[in-house]
Amino acid sequence: MIQNTKETLWTKSFIMLMVGNLFLFMSFQMLIPTLPPYIKSIGASGLEIGLVTALFSIGAVLSRPFIGFMLEYRARKPLVLIGAAALLAITIIYPLSQLVIIFLLFRFVHGLAWGWSTTVNGTAAVDVVPNSRLGEGMGYFGLSVTIGMIIAPSLGIYLFQITSFTNLIYISSILGVIALVLLAIVRYQTPEAVKNMKKEDLTFSYFGSLVEKSSWFPAFVTMIICFGYGSIVTFIVIFGEERGIDQIFLFYLVNAIMASVTRPIAGKWFDQRGPKGLVLFCTFLTFIGMWALSFAHSNMLIIVAGILFGVGFGSLIPTLQSWTLSMTPANRRGVATGMFFSAIDLGIGLSGIVFGVLAQFVETAALFQISSAFLIIGIIVTALHGRKKAVARREQTLPL
Repeated sequence: MIQNTKETLWTKSFIMLMVGNLFLFMSFQMLIPTLPPYIKSIGASGLEIGLVTALFSIGAVLSRPFIGFMLEYRARKPLVLIGAAALLAITIIYPLSQLVIIFLLFRFVHGLAWGWSTTVNGTAAVDVVPNSRLGEGMGYFGLSVTIGMIIAPSLGIYLFQITSFTNLIYISSILGVIALVLLAIVRYQTPEAVKNMKKEDLTFSYFGSLVEKSSWFPAFVTMIICFGYGSIVTFIVIFGEERGIDQIFLFYLVNAIMASVTRPIAGKWFDQRGPKGLVLFCTFLTFIGMWALSFAHSNMLIIVAGILFGVGFGSLIPTLQSWTLSMTPANRRGVATGMFFSAIDLGIGLSGIVFGVLAQFVETAALFQISSAFLIIGIIVTALHGRKKAVARREQTLPL
């Protein structure tokens, strides 16, 4: 009876995959806040600067259904390495884009590669994690995503300020090479259902590979929450400048520390009690963190906001990913992983556009407060979803 809880999680392959994914995310995420000022420096208009995010998100979303379909019948390792190599190649050639139109084309291709890589890596991770420790394992794996999303943008901004864009690309490329080497060491596990599947036996449907019906709901919640979170990604550096807070990096630092400390606890909570209560709790903490950040005029409140975000949002994304995958058949995990990361990209990408327009009319602190409303929406739909299922179960048990 206890044997399932003893299944090994910390294998060499899991560690290499997790660390490799961290370097991959670091390489990519450090470019996010620096590409808009770079394209502006080569003559881009306001609309073209907005397209930096939009075209990338479009590319990522477009590619995921195709790679999700391929994951139903293809082995994991070649797909992982192709994705990592493509991301490295497009990163290296960015400095060659001295024309705005060429840069935007590169950005679209970068989105295609990012959609490919995140879908494959997430699927490969769930394949090597024991089912009895899915929440815990994907929680740790998700830490590589969250730390990359938290630390790398701040690092990228710092490097962009003290050195040239070309040097920033060199550093990003080195991280990409390390990621490729680590991912090549992993011994991947392809599910038997996938090994036995032949392409000829499958019918490709773009929408069918874009949305996994069995697990669409947690991905939908993810998109709502990331739409709210997107204002932080886009405007926190500008917010720090407006408030005269010269150590805004403390938000990222404390965030990462708290996410690392609380992630194992959240993973075990998921495995023992399920996702609903954890999602509600973490979303509420993130909501409070956004309001604490909006009132910050000093480093102290920045630290408080970072703690709340680290515990809340730091555990929320991997919990939602685990929830998505726990509802998905093994042979459809590639599609579900693609759907999940597309939800993140769509949420943050659309948020940048919407709140970028709104920023012309309100101060940045007000943007955080307005965008926090989407976290409340996430809480409401999650609570109602659970209640609807409970009512349905009660009705099934009623005597006829």
